[in-house]
Amino acid sequence: MDIFDVLTLIGGLCLFLFGMSLMGTGLEKAAGSSLKTLLGKLTTNKAAGFLTGLGVTAVIQSSSATTVMVVGFVNSGLMTLKQAINVIMGANVGTTATAWILSLSGIESTNTIVKLLKPTSFTPILALVGLALYMFSKNNRKKDTGIILLGFTILMFGMETMTGAVSGLKDVPEFRNILLMFSNPILGVLAGAILTGIIQSSSASVGILQALATTGQVTFGTAIPIIMGQNIGTCVTAMISSVGTNKNARRAAVVHLSFNVIGTVIWLSLFSAANTILHFSFINNPLNQMDIAVIHSLFNILCTILLLPLSSFLEKLSYKLIPDSKTMDSINILDERLITTPAIAIDRCRVVTETMADISSQALRDSLLILKSYDPALSAKIRENEDASDKYEDILGNYIVKLSSHAMSGSDNVESAKLLRLIGDLERISDHAVNILESAEEIREKNIIFTVEAQNELSKMTDAVGEILDLAIYSFKHNDYNSAFLVQPLEEVVDELKEQLRSNHIIRLQKGECSIEAGFVWSDILTNMERVADHCLNIANCIVDTSDFKFSHEHSVKAEMDSSQYSSRYEAYVKKYALK
Repeated sequence: MDIFDVLTLIGGLCLFLFGMSLMGTGLEKAAGSSLKTLLGKLTTNKAAGFLTGLGVTAVIQSSSATTVMVVGFVNSGLMTLKQAINVIMGANVGTTATAWILSLSGIESTNTIVKLLKPTSFTPILALVGLALYMFSKNNRKKDTGIILLGFTILMFGMETMTGAVSGLKDVPEFRNILLMFSNPILGVLAGAILTGIIQSSSASVGILQALATTGQVTFGTAIPIIMGQNIGTCVTAMISSVGTNKNARRAAVVHLSFNVIGTVIWLSLFSAANTILHFSFINNPLNQMDIAVIHSLFNILCTILLLPLSSFLEKLSYKLIPDSKTMDSINILDERLITTPAIAIDRCRVVTETMADISSQALRDSLLILKSYDPALSAKIRENEDASDKYEDILGNYIVKLSSHAMSGSDNVESAKLLRLIGDLERISDHAVNILESAEEIREKNIIFTVEAQNELSKMTDAVGEILDLAIYSFKHNDYNSAFLVQPLEEVVDELKEQLRSNHIIRLQKGECSIEAGFVWSDILTNMERVADHCLNIANCIVDTSDFKFSHEHSVKAEMDSSQYSSRYEAYVKKYALK
């Protein structure tokens, strides 16, 4: 093996890793909604959690990515540590699918049908189809499929390149002597762990081992410890990802490491003891790519059989290794680890935006209530909610902007744009809540008194604003277009109420029934309420605009209702909020 073979090996490895990354990205984008469905079915049931981890990892072809995702979920409070343990175990089994795919390259036969199963026979066709889909299709799903096919082709080409580069090693006795060193279980485990830790992918390190197996120099005694070590090395990614997270997220990473270390120690000890007693005849026999896939799967399945019933023990062990402190550990409402999985990150953004909507709407409802009866505790709560709403807007806005730089599906792009529009209106509603509170404080400080007629009118206005707020928030949280359609006619009624109440106040002012100071406060309250209604209309329009990706930003709710329906709703609201 000369310098040119080494360069070819490096090139093949680069293609292999790039192809794996490209295929994983494509699979992740294509399966975005499926990932949400799988994760939505998570329960504390061990089997359900295990199958979820297995399914997600089989889809995105990376246990490291799944485990990092799980660390992010635990850190965000989306998943409990108990759920995470079962998912992590499933991920370890799911990652073995890659080794089986790679083992196809070792097929040798003169039979035409069998030869067709060899990747070199069908990857050129996949490459052609993938390139055509990626370059000429305008459909995002077809483009994602094209990326998957191209990624798989590059991966397999990289595998074939590595195999060709190391083929000369079969006649090099020094290489065999080096491999014999790894027959020592401890050295073999360390070699597998270090290699996998460096490239941060057990699938890739197993692929390298499969390429070396084609030389005929890799024996069962050498491969078994290395494969076990590779499972430990893959934990590096999750451990790095857990830095800066809360304690439960760090415990999830520790569980991943503990699972693989305990499994390796127990099964390697049992295997070595059995070999010492029984002297397995196959131990010095060379193995092929399929044998490596079998060993990789068998080891992970045996570890799961051993430790799945002991998941409670792993949970307790993680608490021992990372004990609770006296201070409460905070939960990050949005974890940047989720950005690598845009479908999940967008779903999480929506949940957080719904929380923001609850906070902003509560601030507004409390401000309407404090107009009737001032309460210092309620005043503090309104300001606290307004401050929280500001923080939510900053966190969500920055997070969604970062997320937008990643490749997303069409529906996720639309959802992210919608959320960016919504958080601005939600934050402004909480601002108006504080403005109304300040008017209530001014009324109290200056001992301003409204007439009974003015109080009745204000009650009508607050009822109308309360209803339009409920409709807007409900339409967002439930994607309810019927509720969104009702906002426009009610918003018109609120506008008319504002003008009517201003006119009535001027009449009372002319009669000497109200003071000028009361007039200023009255005007401020009405203006803030009317602007709240405007923001509610913006929310409703946003829901309608983004429905089924067919509405443009110029469309309004009113444009989507037929005139008779709109008129009937408008007349119903006029009657409901008529001044007596």
